[in-house]
Amino acid sequence: MTKQKHFYLIRGLIREQGHWGNFVDHLKSTFPDALITMIEIPGAGIYFEDSSPPSVRGIVKRMRQDYLKAKMADEDSHLIAISLGGMISVEWMRTFPHDFHRATLINTSLGGVSPIFERIIPSALVYLLKVPFLRGRQKESHILKLVSNHEDAFVKTLDLWEQIQEKHPVSLDNTLRQLFAGALFTGKNFTPPIPVSILASTKDRMVNVKCSRAIAQKWNVPITEHPTGGHDLSVDDPSWIAQEIKKSIAVP
Repeated sequence: MTKQKHFYLIRGLIREQGHWGNFVDHLKSTFPDALITMIEIPGAGIYFEDSSPPSVRGIVKRMRQDYLKAKMADEDSHLIAISLGGMISVEWMRTFPHDFHRATLINTSLGGVSPIFERIIPSALVYLLKVPFLRGRQKESHILKLVSNHEDAFVKTLDLWEQIQEKHPVSLDNTLRQLFAGALFTGKNFTPPIPVSILASTKDRMVNVKCSRAIAQKWNVPITEHPTGGHDLSVDDPSWIAQEIKKSIAVP
């Protein structure tokens, strides 16, 4: 008897489940019988008023409470994570190696595997330094221009992100806490206990694609690169992600 597929989705820095946009619809269309649970990072989304733990390990400990509430007995669990969510996933697999059966990590990086100037491209860091001084639509537009390379979805995505920002504004304190946690996180001595696939954007302008390539090489796992997408592939090509996940699951 085939086990129930259950996808668990984790976003990135100061992002929440709403930022997955229509990727969730594409995932549902690709896997119509699967369950989908989006787990919020503390300090964002419905937890925007909470303090985000200053370490990735602390973030995992908090997030796992929601995972345990959603988990079904004898399910086929698949973790999908992007950017900071990928680091959270690594710590999760290290601390709780039996929680998931497979993982897909998108445009992430690991301390101890890649240098800091690849984990955050210097020009992107300078660009992001303006974010704390911006508000509302201007702030979200600034971020979107960095993480997306496909202009065709810009206005629709910006409207959504502005609504999210108005409903669940992430504080500067939580932004700095998440930045601190991600910057200090290391995956140097980690080897995944489950099958992992890496998806990356060749033209990522925020995190150098070399970071994803280094992880794939270190773990000896498959990597597939999108030739035009930006750091937030769920904005630029959500259908591509869903189809690549389907391909990876089809491989024994």
